[in-house]
Amino acid sequence: MSNNDISIATTSVSPPLIRLTKSLAEQFNLTFSKLDPTHTQLVRTTERLEIHAPDLGNPIYVDFVEGKNAHRRKFGGGRGQPLARAIGLKKMINPIIIDATAGMGRDAFVLASLGCTVILLEKNPLLAALLQDGLNRANQDEDNQAINQRMQLINIDSQHYLSQQKLPQIPDVIYIDPMYPKREKSALVKKDMRLLHQLVGPDEDSEKLLTLARKIALKRVVVKRPSTAEAIANLQPDTSIESKSTRYDIYLKHSFEAK
Repeated sequence: MSNNDISIATTSVSPPLIRLTKSLAEQFNLTFSKLDPTHTQLVRTTERLEIHAPDLGNPIYVDFVEGKNAHRRKFGGGRGQPLARAIGLKKMINPIIIDATAGMGRDAFVLASLGCTVILLEKNPLLAALLQDGLNRANQDEDNQAINQRMQLINIDSQHYLSQQKLPQIPDVIYIDPMYPKREKSALVKKDMRLLHQLVGPDEDSEKLLTLARKIALKRVVVKRPSTAEAIANLQPDTSIESKSTRYDIYLKHSFEAK
């Protein structure tokens, strides 16, 4: 599915929201249309921006205030959780991180909630729109404002961004979460992940992204993988940290500088 196959609509008859929706249509080069439950659409409701897809059930949106993100922030294990350990979080050390494949922003939000500055890169404009809407709404919540200030979203291709001669901020860590291999039993895949597969398509550039990231990061590159998957391009990491179904492959700067 390409972005050109997706139109944008609104559930509201409010003139300001209609104008806002038309502005989004222009910004992301989408067709403004009526609600159509038989097609995938980006939908502006009175509360938020959502993606409606006929085969995915309930709408999909980004929410950093409530739901899974809030639960993970409160009960995810803090700096002792596998993601934080893989990134290299230690007492009083808050690295600058580039999340090169931001997606729905969950891991970036966790890292920002733990004190890190996170630059979120997302090339797909529809996902970037959902992320920005989620950040805007979270910024209205007092408990999340400080976290939001540590998150910056850029709608750009990661390889293009990292190829710039002078980045606005040189990252200590670059975090890569490539699209997981497609499972045969799609029912086992969460609906938002199925949507990501539809919007982003197959992972075809993770090797190039990893190679580039290893040249840029000051301290390490961390790649999120399924626990049973091979390392990207069989590039063996210096070390890995595993959780129940996930593995974080860690490439330390000193090791690939010496090669």
